[in-house]
Amino acid sequence: MVKHIVMFKMKEFSSREEKLQQTKQLKNALDALPAKISAINYFEVGINDADSPRALDMVLTSHFNSIDELEKYRVHPEHVKVLAMVKEITEYTVVVDYK
Repeated sequence: MVKHIVMFKMKEFSSREEKLQQTKQLKNALDALPAKISAINYFEVGINDADSPRALDMVLTSHFNSIDELEKYRVHPEHVKVLAMVKEITEYTVVVDYK
């Protein structure tokens, strides 16, 4: 099994409410992927509640049977669409893939 963890730092928006709205929209887009991509075994997206300068805004935890299955996910057209949103509204992401 391969575990794929992604943490997201959102861009700054005009208000805290707008940032939360954008974060929720991204979460909804990510949450829709398991129904569209059969390679996904487990998928969980969480929005950060901690008010800390060290905290990132959102995390994705997912599991795949193999590196090949993870690669199918990465290049899947539905995932690529969500990546476009990620690039538009996040400052950066941090990724860890491990067995």
